[in-house]
Amino acid sequence: MQSQMQPSRQLTRRTCAHSSTVRLGLNVQVCAAAAPAAPAQSSGDISEHSGLKHLPEAARARALDRKANKFEKVKVEKCGSRAWTDVFELSQLLKEGKTKWEDLDLDDVDIRMKWAGLFHRGKRTPGKFMMRLKVPNGEMDAKQLRFLATAIAPYGTDGCADITTRANIQLRGVTLEDSDSVIRGLWAVGLTSFQSGMDSVRNLTGNPIAGVDPHELIDTRPLLRDMEAMLFNNGKGREEFANLPRKLNICISSTRDDFPHTHINDVGFEAVRRPDDGEVVFNVVVGGFFSIKRNVMSIPLGCSVTQAQLLPFTEALLRVFRDHGPRGDRQQTRLMWMVEAIGVDKFRQLIAEYMGGAEFAPPVHVHHDGPWERRDVLGVHLQKQPGLNWVGACVPAGRLQAADFEEFARIAETYGDGTVRITCEENVLFVNVPDAKLPAMLGEPLFQRFKVNPGLLLRGLVSCTGNQFCGFGLAETKARAVQVVEMLEEQLELPRPVRIHFTGCPNSCGQAQVGDIGLMGAPAKLDGKAVEGYKIFLGGKIGENPELAKEFAQGVPAVESHLVPKLKEILIREFGAKEKVVAA
Repeated sequence: MQSQMQPSRQLTRRTCAHSSTVRLGLNVQVCAAAAPAAPAQSSGDISEHSGLKHLPEAARARALDRKANKFEKVKVEKCGSRAWTDVFELSQLLKEGKTKWEDLDLDDVDIRMKWAGLFHRGKRTPGKFMMRLKVPNGEMDAKQLRFLATAIAPYGTDGCADITTRANIQLRGVTLEDSDSVIRGLWAVGLTSFQSGMDSVRNLTGNPIAGVDPHELIDTRPLLRDMEAMLFNNGKGREEFANLPRKLNICISSTRDDFPHTHINDVGFEAVRRPDDGEVVFNVVVGGFFSIKRNVMSIPLGCSVTQAQLLPFTEALLRVFRDHGPRGDRQQTRLMWMVEAIGVDKFRQLIAEYMGGAEFAPPVHVHHDGPWERRDVLGVHLQKQPGLNWVGACVPAGRLQAADFEEFARIAETYGDGTVRITCEENVLFVNVPDAKLPAMLGEPLFQRFKVNPGLLLRGLVSCTGNQFCGFGLAETKARAVQVVEMLEEQLELPRPVRIHFTGCPNSCGQAQVGDIGLMGAPAKLDGKAVEGYKIFLGGKIGENPELAKEFAQGVPAVESHLVPKLKEILIREFGAKEKVVAA
């Protein structure tokens, strides 16, 4: 792969005000001279490159309104979908030395490239990008795993990967020069990075043990594969859905465990069996999300949809959100704000109208004899297929290196069916392992690092990227999370697993609000000086009858001498932990 020329930190947003300034889009043209500022675009004068072209008149007016947020203005000028061609043109220009970093438009580099799945990490690693993929239902095969290894291997210590809380993969260290070959390589193995960022639908999540789960009502994998192909044009990008008011998280839950967390997704489909005819249909919930200013669980939409309606319903919902959703204050543009503004009944009615007058059945209410404890998928478990097992291994804080992908591929082919599943808890599962192969598999060196039976804290550890790579991060997360949990396990005996979630900032990619204990990066003081710190949340519940954690403490310094004793105190008082007795 090509090496990246050293980027300048002097990138600025440009409007072709200087000669030889390269602007992405519009065929990456080089401006010969300064040009007068263009007038504000009217809804009747739409450039073929503008993000307005798929919007109806009312939505165009909201995007053009003076109160529209800055991202709407960027999209009005040029749709993010332009990144799907710009990325190849820019990569070639950089390789050939025909442009340099100082001449790039920062709106393109830092905003529009996200529609191609490229996130510039200029604050932490200038010139390097995080590339977010699409991995529907978290399922990958050995060929895909090996490609991911080759994609990050050339970047040394910058080249690593993370499993995310959407059962997805983020590659790190990718350069713009190499981006075209990485994207084409993803396509060749059936993956993509397009529409994985900005105002589009994020990775589609489901049951990580779909197809092998003795308790599933339906296999979520083919449903999510079809939804992925429909929404994103088989990985090449679907321009019609490139200009939503904000991102959308969508999931399908097929068991009472609710593995993909429908309660914190914008759109959740909950599989249920109708008691009258036994057909599996989906109750619909909407509006769950986390943000800096608001965290809220989803609410029932008051309907169920059949399997035949599932994709048309999703497509119609996106069009309704695109055409009617708010485009003002960026903190008030998630789906829930629209649902609350017009009401659940009106929102459901609009979806039906966009489906040509479809009718929806009421939600299905199923009686259960008792509560259901959410299952832990780590360890060795019998599948519904006789003689076969799935093996769940803990990936501490979700961090992977190139060699790990290679090993996953080898283990999957040697002992299983050649595929793996990654989970919303940032771990990995190997499926279809015959009974006879289990002893040899469990003896593999890989499982000394990625343990099949980790400690009661490590097995529930979840962490976002933190400030190692993310410019929003107020605190370090991954390495510290693993270190802190290992120290706590050395000092405490626990009666049951406790899920600890670390997140670096209030955007809460690490989902602090769903953990038994959540830590969120926040300002703190130590000896009168500002230091990295955390807010602490307690009481998150997942599965049936979920609850969001409540804030418990603020300004806890991140240093071990303060953080570890505080967490020990919480674990002893709230979760029944006891100090280990040290032998004399």
